[in-house]
Formats: sequence, C-alpha cells, structure tokens
Amino acid sequence: MMKSPLKECDQVHIDDVSSDDNGQDLSNYNFRTDGFHAAATNASLCLATGVRGGVDWMRKLAFRYRAIKEIYNRYRNSVGGLLSPAKREQWIQLRMEIESLTDNWLTLVTKCLELINSRPNCVNVLVTTTQLVPALAKVALYGLGGVFAIENIYSATKIGKESCFERIVSRFGRKCTYVVVGDGRDEESAAKQSRPYRCPVEKIVKVRHAMVITTKSPPTREANRGKITSKNI
Repeated sequence: MMKSPLKECDQVHIDDVSSDDNGQDLSNYNFRTDGFHAAATNASLCLATGVRGGVDWMRKLAFRYRAIKEIYNRYRNSVGGLLSPAKREQWIQLRMEIESLTDNWLTLVTKCLELINSRPNCVNVLVTTTQLVPALAKVALYGLGGVFAIENIYSATKIGKESCFERIVSRFGRKCTYVVVGDGRDEESAAKQSRPYRCPVEKIVKVRHAMVITTKSPPTREANRGKITSKNI
C-alpha cells in the first residue's frame, strides 16, 4: 500500500487530500516513474498536516491515496487475494497461532464489531496512533475490513486522539451516543470532554483504540429524516 513513499506525509483520514485529485484515470498510471519519490526525497520538510506543497506534487499524493482507497475497498473482505499462495498460508498459520496465544482475542473482537455493524444506524469508527497506511493494512490483514469502512478509520499520529475525536463529533454531530472503547488516558480524556459513554476495555474484551458510535432509529421517518439520534447500547 505504498507505505514507504507516504511515511513522511501521513494523513489523518483517507480523504484528506482528495480535493487535490483531478479524477485522472489511473488504470495505466505508473506510480514508480511519475517523479513523486524524487520530489519527496528532495523536499526538506513535511508539515504537521501532511501537506508538503506544490500543485503537481499534491496531485500525485492524492493519486496514491485514491489508489490505496480502491485497493482497500476491493480487498477489505478478501485480503488473501493480495497475497501469494505461500504468503497466504503463512498468514493463516500466524493468525491461528495468535488466536491460540490470546484466547481467541480476534474472534471475540470480530463478533463484537459485527454485532454493532449489523444494527440499524450504527457504525464502528477506529482511531489509532499507527500511521494511516500501515493501519489500513493491519485492519485488512486481521480480517476487520468488513466492519471498518475506510472512511471511518482515523490516524492520530500527527494530531493526537483528542483532535481525531473532535473531527468525529463534528462529522456525526452531538446528538449521537458515542461509546469509546479503550484502555488509555486518551480515551478517558476524550470521553470527559465530548461526553460519550466510556467503556473500560477490561470490562469487555481487550480491544485497543476502537471507537464505536451507536445510534437509535428515529421514532418517525418524517421528523428525523437525515438526522442521527441516539441510544445507549
């Protein structure tokens, strides 16, 4: 997923540079020879927001994030299609070993997230301190792509979790019930400031850095069309 060339210009969200994308067809686009790597190497600084500057350079950056989004959406439910048969077998074996050593941690997490995902007007949102591209790869490899839409994954590497939580509240509104699942002070601080319900991770399963947004179906379609109302889980 082009981790190396994007490492220094990580984004918080997959669509953060989409405004610089001119919609060019990338079917035959050669990412290796478009000059992006050289420009990235010669540039002196990447700003905190992930923007280095230059219209042409930003367009090439946007192309890469669009390609990553397409790959994620294509293989989010079948990541094995990205791996060779040998690598796929190795990964399956490693997943089995992880399950054995963690008392089926991944299976339990997946069941919880699938249950939330199946509810009307409910969505799973992930906030992680991992950079965005590696985080997307991890989500896909752990088989969680089906419960985390790429638009609902945020990287707090550059701006911190508090700012990510603020973005999420701004996006979904304050009428929702936000349930923060985590084991750190960042989650606790966010819960106090934005007033969601914080569920200490030790009370359920050891899920790290996940944020779950749950909502309630509106009492009438006419009165609440286009709005999100809340319900405690």
